[in-house]
Amino acid sequence: MIKKDIYIEDLIEQVPESVQFLMKRHIRCIACGEPIWGTLEEAAREKGYSDAEIDQIVDELNQLATQP
Repeated sequence: MIKKDIYIEDLIEQVPESVQFLMKRHIRCIACGEPIWGTLEEAAREKGYSDAEIDQIVDELNQLATQP
């Protein structure tokens, strides 16, 4: 299960499809060429996402992670 305190590196390793997901939301990731240190929550906050929006992102990533 993905949580907002997951490190970006771990998220991408566990769910490779998350790279495209994060890019669409302008959250830093490997493909963007930005540094990937830090957590999902930290990266989302840098882009101005609220607590509710971050929770929604986490929910969507968990759905993405469970797709075949």
